[in-house]
Amino acid sequence: MKLKQRVVVLVAVLLLLGLAKLFLLDGGEGSAASRRDLRAFRKMEAGLSLSRGAHLTHTLQSPWEVAGQWVGPREVYPEETPELAAVLTALGTARVERADVGYKGTQLKALLVLDGGQKVVFKPKRYSRDYMVEGEPYAGYDRHNAEVAAFHLDRILGFRRAPLVVGRFVNLRTEIKPVATDQLLSTFLMQGNNSCFYGKCYYCRESEPACAEGENMEGSLTLWLPDVWPLQKHRHPWGRTYREGKLARWEYDESYCDAVKKMPPYDAGPRLLDVIDTAIFDYLIGNADRHHYESFQDDGGASMLILLDNAKSFGNAALDERSILASLYQCCMVRMSTWNRLNLLRAGALSSAMRQALNFDPINPVLAEPHLAALDRRLSGVIATIRQCVESQGPDNTLIEDRLNLPHS
Repeated sequence: MKLKQRVVVLVAVLLLLGLAKLFLLDGGEGSAASRRDLRAFRKMEAGLSLSRGAHLTHTLQSPWEVAGQWVGPREVYPEETPELAAVLTALGTARVERADVGYKGTQLKALLVLDGGQKVVFKPKRYSRDYMVEGEPYAGYDRHNAEVAAFHLDRILGFRRAPLVVGRFVNLRTEIKPVATDQLLSTFLMQGNNSCFYGKCYYCRESEPACAEGENMEGSLTLWLPDVWPLQKHRHPWGRTYREGKLARWEYDESYCDAVKKMPPYDAGPRLLDVIDTAIFDYLIGNADRHHYESFQDDGGASMLILLDNAKSFGNAALDERSILASLYQCCMVRMSTWNRLNLLRAGALSSAMRQALNFDPINPVLAEPHLAALDRRLSGVIATIRQCVESQGPDNTLIEDRLNLPHS
Protein backbone atom coordinates (compact mmCIF):
# COMPACT_ATOMS: atom_id res chain seq x y z
CA MET A 1 0.00 0.00 0.00
CA LYS A 2 1.39 3.37 -1.00
CA LEU A 3 2.15 5.99 1.63
CA LYS A 4 -0.65 8.25 0.41
CA GLN A 5 -3.17 5.41 0.68
CA ARG A 6 -1.93 4.57 4.16
CA VAL A 7 -2.42 8.16 5.25
CA VAL A 8 -5.95 8.18 3.82
CA VAL A 9 -6.79 4.93 5.64
CA LEU A 10 -5.30 6.22 8.89
CA VAL A 11 -7.29 9.46 8.67
CA ALA A 12 -10.47 7.47 7.95
CA VAL A 13 -9.89 5.23 10.96
CA LEU A 14 -9.27 8.19 13.24
CA LEU A 15 -12.39 9.89 11.91
CA LEU A 16 -14.47 6.79 12.56
CA LEU A 17 -13.10 6.50 16.08
CA GLY A 18 -13.95 10.13 16.73
CA LEU A 19 -17.45 9.72 15.37
CA ALA A 20 -17.89 6.58 17.43
CA LYS A 21 -17.02 8.52 20.55
CA LEU A 22 -19.21 11.45 19.60
CA PHE A 23 -22.30 9.44 18.74
CA LEU A 24 -21.69 6.63 21.20
CA LEU A 25 -25.18 6.47 22.56
CA ASP A 26 -27.06 6.83 19.29
CA GLY A 27 -26.82 3.10 18.70
CA GLY A 28 -27.26 2.13 22.34
CA GLU A 29 -23.84 0.44 22.48
CA GLY A 30 -20.35 1.57 23.25
CA SER A 31 -17.70 1.33 25.94
CA ALA A 32 -18.28 -0.17 29.35
CA ALA A 33 -18.29 3.34 30.85
CA SER A 34 -20.97 4.48 28.41
CA ARG A 35 -23.06 1.41 29.11
CA ARG A 36 -22.77 2.35 32.76
CA ASP A 37 -24.09 5.81 31.89
CA LEU A 38 -27.03 4.22 30.11
CA ARG A 39 -27.80 2.00 33.12
CA ALA A 40 -27.63 5.06 35.40
CA PHE A 41 -30.05 6.86 33.10
CA ARG A 42 -32.52 3.97 33.23
CA LYS A 43 -32.30 3.94 37.02
CA MET A 44 -33.03 7.67 37.07
CA GLU A 45 -36.05 7.14 34.82
CA ALA A 46 -37.36 4.33 37.02
CA GLY A 47 -37.08 6.47 40.16
CA LEU A 48 -38.40 9.68 38.64
CA SER A 49 -42.01 9.38 39.78
CA LEU A 50 -42.36 9.83 43.54
CA SER A 51 -45.32 8.72 45.64
CA ARG A 52 -47.18 11.47 47.42
CA GLY A 53 -47.65 10.94 51.14
CA ALA A 54 -44.85 8.37 51.39
CA HIS A 55 -43.41 7.60 54.83
CA LEU A 56 -40.29 5.85 56.04
CA THR A 57 -40.76 2.19 56.92
CA HIS A 58 -38.59 -0.33 58.76
CA THR A 59 -36.25 2.31 60.17
CA LEU A 60 -35.64 3.87 63.57
CA GLN A 61 -34.07 6.93 61.95
CA SER A 62 -35.77 10.25 61.31
CA PRO A 63 -36.05 11.52 57.72
CA TRP A 64 -33.39 14.09 58.57
CA GLU A 65 -30.94 11.41 59.72
CA VAL A 66 -31.56 9.42 56.56
CA ALA A 67 -30.91 12.46 54.34
CA GLY A 68 -27.88 13.47 56.39
CA GLN A 69 -26.25 10.08 55.86
CA TRP A 70 -26.64 10.44 52.10
CA VAL A 71 -24.25 13.39 51.90
CA GLY A 72 -20.70 12.73 50.70
CA PRO A 73 -17.84 14.73 49.17
CA ARG A 74 -19.20 14.21 45.65
CA GLU A 75 -22.98 13.94 46.14
CA VAL A 76 -25.84 15.27 48.25
CA TYR A 77 -27.90 12.12 47.71
CA PRO A 78 -27.06 8.76 46.13
CA GLU A 79 -28.05 7.41 42.74
CA GLU A 80 -30.75 5.19 44.22
CA THR A 81 -32.89 6.72 46.96
CA PRO A 82 -36.05 4.70 47.63
CA GLU A 83 -36.61 6.89 50.72
CA LEU A 84 -36.54 10.16 48.75
CA ALA A 85 -40.32 10.50 48.50
CA ALA A 86 -40.66 9.95 52.26
CA VAL A 87 -37.97 12.53 53.07
CA LEU A 88 -39.53 15.12 50.75
CA THR A 89 -42.99 14.39 52.19
CA ALA A 90 -41.62 14.98 55.70
CA LEU A 91 -40.01 18.20 54.49
CA GLY A 92 -43.37 19.36 53.14
CA THR A 93 -45.48 18.41 56.15
CA ALA A 94 -43.39 18.46 59.37
CA ARG A 95 -44.46 20.88 62.10
CA VAL A 96 -42.59 24.18 62.26
CA GLU A 97 -40.89 24.51 65.66
CA ARG A 98 -39.27 27.90 65.13
CA ALA A 99 -39.22 30.68 62.55
CA ASP A 100 -36.63 33.43 62.17
CA VAL A 101 -35.35 35.88 59.58
CA GLY A 102 -32.84 34.64 57.04
CA TYR A 103 -30.00 37.08 57.54
CA LYS A 104 -27.56 36.17 54.80
CA GLY A 105 -27.92 37.03 51.14
CA THR A 106 -29.64 39.66 49.05
CA GLN A 107 -33.12 38.09 48.81
CA LEU A 108 -36.04 37.57 51.18
CA LYS A 109 -36.20 34.23 52.96
CA ALA A 110 -36.95 32.82 56.37
CA LEU A 111 -35.06 30.27 58.43
CA LEU A 112 -37.39 27.60 59.82
CA VAL A 113 -36.69 24.76 62.20
CA LEU A 114 -38.89 21.70 61.67
CA ASP A 115 -39.96 19.05 64.16
CA GLY A 116 -36.83 17.14 65.17
CA GLY A 117 -34.57 20.18 64.94
CA GLN A 118 -34.06 20.20 61.16
CA LYS A 119 -33.20 23.61 59.70
CA VAL A 120 -34.68 24.61 56.33
CA VAL A 121 -34.73 27.74 54.20
CA PHE A 122 -38.19 29.04 53.24
CA LYS A 123 -38.49 31.18 50.10
CA PRO A 124 -41.92 32.74 49.57
CA LYS A 125 -43.84 33.05 46.33
CA ARG A 126 -43.35 36.42 44.62
CA TYR A 127 -44.61 35.80 41.06
CA SER A 128 -47.38 33.92 39.31
CA ARG A 129 -46.26 30.98 37.16
CA ASP A 130 -46.72 32.82 33.86
CA TYR A 131 -45.00 36.06 34.96
CA MET A 132 -42.08 36.97 32.71
CA VAL A 133 -39.14 38.68 34.42
CA GLU A 134 -37.75 41.26 32.01
CA GLY A 135 -34.45 43.11 31.99
CA GLU A 136 -31.07 41.64 32.87
CA PRO A 137 -30.92 37.83 33.03
CA TYR A 138 -30.38 38.09 36.81
CA ALA A 139 -33.21 40.59 37.38
CA GLY A 140 -36.19 40.25 39.68
CA TYR A 141 -36.98 38.59 42.98
CA ASP A 142 -36.07 35.02 43.78
CA ARG A 143 -38.47 32.45 42.32
CA HIS A 144 -39.48 29.80 44.88
CA ASN A 145 -40.72 27.41 42.19
CA ALA A 146 -37.33 27.67 40.45
CA GLU A 147 -35.71 26.10 43.51
CA VAL A 148 -38.08 23.14 43.25
CA ALA A 149 -37.59 22.72 39.50
CA ALA A 150 -33.80 23.06 39.75
CA PHE A 151 -33.59 20.28 42.35
CA HIS A 152 -35.46 17.88 40.08
CA LEU A 153 -33.35 18.88 37.07
CA ASP A 154 -30.29 18.03 39.18
CA ARG A 155 -31.79 14.54 39.65
CA ILE A 156 -32.51 14.17 35.95
CA LEU A 157 -29.02 15.25 34.89
CA GLY A 158 -27.51 12.80 37.36
CA PHE A 159 -25.37 15.46 39.06
CA ARG A 160 -26.89 14.96 42.55
CA ARG A 161 -25.25 18.15 43.83
CA ALA A 162 -28.36 20.17 44.83
CA PRO A 163 -29.86 20.12 48.34
CA LEU A 164 -33.34 18.62 48.63
CA VAL A 165 -36.19 21.04 47.91
CA VAL A 166 -39.97 20.76 48.10
CA GLY A 167 -42.84 23.18 47.61
CA ARG A 168 -45.04 23.88 50.60
CA PHE A 169 -48.01 25.96 51.73
CA VAL A 170 -47.72 27.43 55.22
CA ASN A 171 -50.35 29.24 57.27
CA LEU A 172 -48.67 32.36 58.57
CA ARG A 173 -51.18 32.82 61.42
CA THR A 174 -51.22 29.27 62.79
CA GLU A 175 -47.84 27.82 61.75
CA ILE A 176 -45.38 30.72 61.64
CA LYS A 177 -46.40 33.61 63.95
CA PRO A 178 -46.79 31.48 67.13
CA VAL A 179 -43.18 30.23 66.83
CA ALA A 180 -41.59 33.29 65.19
CA THR A 181 -38.81 35.33 66.76
CA ASP A 182 -39.45 38.98 67.61
CA GLN A 183 -37.09 39.91 64.78
CA LEU A 184 -39.27 38.13 62.21
CA LEU A 185 -42.57 39.20 63.77
CA SER A 186 -41.51 42.84 63.53
CA THR A 187 -41.49 42.52 59.71
CA PHE A 188 -45.10 41.30 59.42
CA LEU A 189 -47.78 43.60 58.07
CA MET A 190 -51.18 43.49 56.37
CA GLN A 191 -51.99 44.53 52.82
CA GLY A 192 -55.77 44.44 52.56
CA ASN A 193 -56.79 40.97 53.78
CA ASN A 194 -53.40 39.44 53.03
CA SER A 195 -50.72 38.76 55.63
CA CYS A 196 -47.21 39.76 54.48
CA PHE A 197 -43.63 39.91 55.74
CA TYR A 198 -40.44 41.50 54.44
CA GLY A 199 -37.77 39.88 56.59
CA LYS A 200 -34.19 41.03 56.79
CA CYS A 201 -31.72 40.91 53.90
CA TYR A 202 -29.70 43.24 51.68
CA TYR A 203 -32.63 44.07 49.39
CA CYS A 204 -35.47 43.51 51.90
CA ARG A 205 -37.79 46.54 52.09
CA GLU A 206 -41.00 47.18 54.00
CA SER A 207 -42.37 48.57 50.75
CA GLU A 208 -41.74 45.24 48.95
CA PRO A 209 -43.04 42.44 51.17
CA ALA A 210 -44.02 38.93 50.16
CA CYS A 211 -47.73 38.39 50.67
CA ALA A 212 -49.89 35.34 51.30
CA GLU A 213 -53.35 34.81 49.91
CA GLY A 214 -55.11 35.61 53.15
CA GLU A 215 -52.96 33.70 55.66
CA ASN A 216 -51.80 30.87 53.36
CA MET A 217 -48.42 31.44 51.74
CA GLU A 218 -46.88 29.32 49.01
CA GLY A 219 -43.14 28.81 49.05
CA SER A 220 -40.25 26.37 48.82
CA LEU A 221 -38.30 24.62 51.56
CA THR A 222 -34.65 23.76 51.05
CA LEU A 223 -33.14 21.18 53.40
CA TRP A 224 -30.13 22.53 55.30
CA LEU A 225 -26.98 20.48 54.72
CA PRO A 226 -25.66 18.68 57.84
CA ASP A 227 -23.47 20.80 60.10
CA VAL A 228 -20.74 18.14 59.89
CA TRP A 229 -20.26 19.29 56.28
CA PRO A 230 -19.32 23.00 56.66
CA LEU A 231 -19.32 25.03 53.47
CA GLN A 232 -16.62 27.13 51.88
CA LYS A 233 -17.52 29.99 49.56
CA HIS A 234 -15.59 30.69 46.35
CA ARG A 235 -15.75 33.45 43.80
CA HIS A 236 -16.95 32.01 40.49
CA PRO A 237 -14.20 32.35 37.84
CA TRP A 238 -16.88 33.26 35.28
CA GLY A 239 -18.78 35.63 37.58
CA ARG A 240 -20.23 38.91 36.36
CA THR A 241 -19.20 42.37 37.55
CA TYR A 242 -22.82 43.60 37.92
CA ARG A 243 -21.54 47.05 37.00
CA GLU A 244 -22.73 48.77 33.86
CA GLY A 245 -19.92 49.37 31.40
CA LYS A 246 -17.42 47.17 33.25
CA LEU A 247 -16.76 43.75 31.77
CA ALA A 248 -15.26 40.77 33.55
CA ARG A 249 -12.08 39.40 31.98
CA TRP A 250 -13.87 36.32 30.59
CA GLU A 251 -16.17 38.64 28.61
CA TYR A 252 -13.36 40.02 26.45
CA ASP A 253 -10.39 37.63 26.77
CA GLU A 254 -10.76 34.62 24.45
CA SER A 255 -7.84 32.86 26.15
CA TYR A 256 -9.31 33.31 29.62
CA CYS A 257 -9.78 29.57 30.20
CA ASP A 258 -6.04 29.01 29.76
CA ALA A 259 -5.46 31.40 32.66
CA VAL A 260 -8.10 29.66 34.82
CA LYS A 261 -6.44 26.27 34.22
CA LYS A 262 -3.28 27.59 35.88
CA MET A 263 -5.08 28.65 39.08
CA PRO A 264 -5.90 26.29 41.97
CA PRO A 265 -8.28 24.54 42.39
CA TYR A 266 -8.86 24.52 38.61
CA ASP A 267 -5.34 23.36 37.72
CA ALA A 268 -5.99 19.82 38.99
CA GLY A 269 -8.85 17.63 40.14
CA PRO A 270 -12.52 17.77 39.18
CA ARG A 271 -13.38 21.40 39.96
CA LEU A 272 -13.13 22.88 36.45
CA LEU A 273 -15.32 20.13 35.03
CA ASP A 274 -17.76 20.80 37.87
CA VAL A 275 -17.85 24.46 36.84
CA ILE A 276 -18.64 23.43 33.26
CA ASP A 277 -21.36 21.01 34.42
CA THR A 278 -22.81 23.87 36.44
CA ALA A 279 -22.73 26.17 33.42
CA ILE A 280 -24.83 23.65 31.50
CA PHE A 281 -27.21 23.31 34.45
CA ASP A 282 -27.50 27.11 34.79
CA TYR A 283 -28.03 27.63 31.07
CA LEU A 284 -30.88 25.13 31.05
CA ILE A 285 -32.63 26.87 33.95
CA GLY A 286 -31.70 30.39 32.82
CA ASN A 287 -29.62 31.25 35.90
CA ALA A 288 -27.08 33.99 35.15
CA ASP A 289 -26.52 34.87 38.81
CA ARG A 290 -23.92 32.39 40.06
CA HIS A 291 -21.32 34.95 41.08
CA HIS A 292 -20.12 32.70 43.92
CA TYR A 293 -20.40 29.02 44.64
CA GLU A 294 -19.94 26.68 47.61
CA SER A 295 -17.98 23.49 48.15
CA PHE A 296 -17.29 21.59 51.32
CA GLN A 297 -14.68 23.26 53.48
CA ASP A 298 -10.95 22.53 53.19
CA ASP A 299 -11.53 20.10 50.37
CA GLY A 300 -8.47 20.98 48.31
CA GLY A 301 -10.64 21.13 45.21
CA ALA A 302 -11.76 17.51 45.47
CA SER A 303 -15.36 17.94 46.61
CA MET A 304 -18.20 18.91 44.31
CA LEU A 305 -19.43 22.35 43.42
CA ILE A 306 -22.71 22.37 45.37
CA LEU A 307 -25.72 23.65 43.44
CA LEU A 308 -27.08 25.99 46.10
CA ASP A 309 -29.41 28.95 45.61
CA ASN A 310 -31.01 28.39 42.20
CA ALA A 311 -33.90 30.81 42.65
CA LYS A 312 -32.80 33.34 40.00
CA SER A 313 -33.96 30.85 37.36
CA PHE A 314 -36.94 30.31 35.06
CA GLY A 315 -37.57 34.04 34.91
CA ASN A 316 -37.85 34.53 31.14
CA ALA A 317 -38.66 31.49 29.01
CA ALA A 318 -37.92 33.42 25.81
CA LEU A 319 -34.37 34.37 26.80
CA ASP A 320 -31.48 31.96 26.15
CA GLU A 321 -28.53 33.73 27.77
CA ARG A 322 -25.61 32.15 25.92
CA SER A 323 -22.99 33.89 28.08
CA ILE A 324 -23.90 31.45 30.87
CA LEU A 325 -22.13 28.78 28.80
CA ALA A 326 -18.87 30.76 28.62
CA SER A 327 -16.84 28.20 30.58
CA LEU A 328 -18.04 25.47 28.20
CA TYR A 329 -17.31 27.19 24.90
CA GLN A 330 -14.09 28.84 26.11
CA CYS A 331 -12.59 25.69 27.64
CA CYS A 332 -14.19 23.37 25.06
CA MET A 333 -14.29 20.41 27.43
CA VAL A 334 -17.02 18.47 29.21
CA ARG A 335 -17.36 15.18 31.04
CA MET A 336 -18.15 12.24 28.81
CA SER A 337 -20.80 11.15 31.32
CA THR A 338 -22.46 14.57 31.07
CA TRP A 339 -22.37 14.41 27.27
CA ASN A 340 -23.95 10.96 27.32
CA ARG A 341 -26.72 12.09 29.67
CA LEU A 342 -27.49 15.16 27.55
CA ASN A 343 -27.85 13.00 24.45
CA LEU A 344 -30.27 10.70 26.24
CA LEU A 345 -32.43 13.71 27.09
CA ARG A 346 -32.83 14.96 23.50
CA ALA A 347 -36.03 15.07 21.43
CA GLY A 348 -38.31 16.23 24.22
CA ALA A 349 -37.14 13.66 26.79
CA LEU A 350 -35.90 16.40 29.13
CA SER A 351 -39.21 18.28 29.42
CA SER A 352 -41.06 14.98 29.65
CA ALA A 353 -38.85 13.86 32.54
CA MET A 354 -39.35 17.21 34.28
CA ARG A 355 -43.13 16.96 34.01
CA GLN A 356 -43.00 13.49 35.51
CA ALA A 357 -40.72 14.54 38.39
CA LEU A 358 -42.58 17.76 39.19
CA ASN A 359 -45.96 16.04 39.28
CA PHE A 360 -45.10 14.86 42.81
CA ASP A 361 -44.64 18.30 44.29
CA PRO A 362 -47.38 19.89 46.44
CA ILE A 363 -47.21 23.17 44.49
CA ASN A 364 -47.48 21.50 41.07
CA PRO A 365 -47.72 22.85 38.37
CA VAL A 366 -44.23 24.03 39.29
CA LEU A 367 -43.36 25.42 35.84
CA ALA A 368 -45.46 27.00 33.11
CA GLU A 369 -45.36 25.25 29.74
CA PRO A 370 -43.09 27.86 28.06
CA HIS A 371 -40.37 27.11 30.62
CA LEU A 372 -40.61 23.38 29.96
CA ALA A 373 -40.32 24.02 26.23
CA ALA A 374 -37.32 26.27 26.91
CA LEU A 375 -35.51 23.35 28.57
CA ASP A 376 -35.64 21.31 25.36
CA ARG A 377 -34.63 24.28 23.22
CA ARG A 378 -31.69 25.16 25.45
CA LEU A 379 -30.57 21.54 25.58
CA SER A 380 -30.27 21.62 21.79
CA GLY A 381 -28.10 24.71 22.15
CA VAL A 382 -25.80 22.98 24.64
CA ILE A 383 -25.40 19.93 22.39
CA ALA A 384 -24.69 22.16 19.38
CA THR A 385 -22.02 24.02 21.37
CA ILE A 386 -20.30 20.76 22.35
CA ARG A 387 -20.41 19.53 18.77
CA GLN A 388 -18.70 22.74 17.64
CA CYS A 389 -15.99 22.11 20.20
CA VAL A 390 -15.55 18.55 18.94
CA GLU A 391 -15.20 19.82 15.38
CA SER A 392 -12.58 22.39 16.35
CA GLN A 393 -10.70 20.56 19.14
CA GLY A 394 -11.39 16.90 18.40
CA PRO A 395 -13.40 14.45 20.55
CA ASP A 396 -10.46 13.35 22.70
CA ASN A 397 -9.75 16.93 23.80
CA THR A 398 -13.43 17.79 24.28
CA LEU A 399 -15.05 14.72 25.85
CA ILE A 400 -13.19 13.99 29.07
CA GLU A 401 -13.37 10.71 30.96
CA ASP A 402 -13.59 11.85 34.57
CA ARG A 403 -15.58 9.28 36.49
CA LEU A 404 -14.94 9.52 40.20
CA ASN A 405 -15.74 6.56 42.43
CA LEU A 406 -18.69 7.67 44.53
CA PRO A 407 -19.57 5.88 47.78
CA HIS A 408 -23.05 4.93 46.57
CA SER A 409 -22.29 4.17 42.90
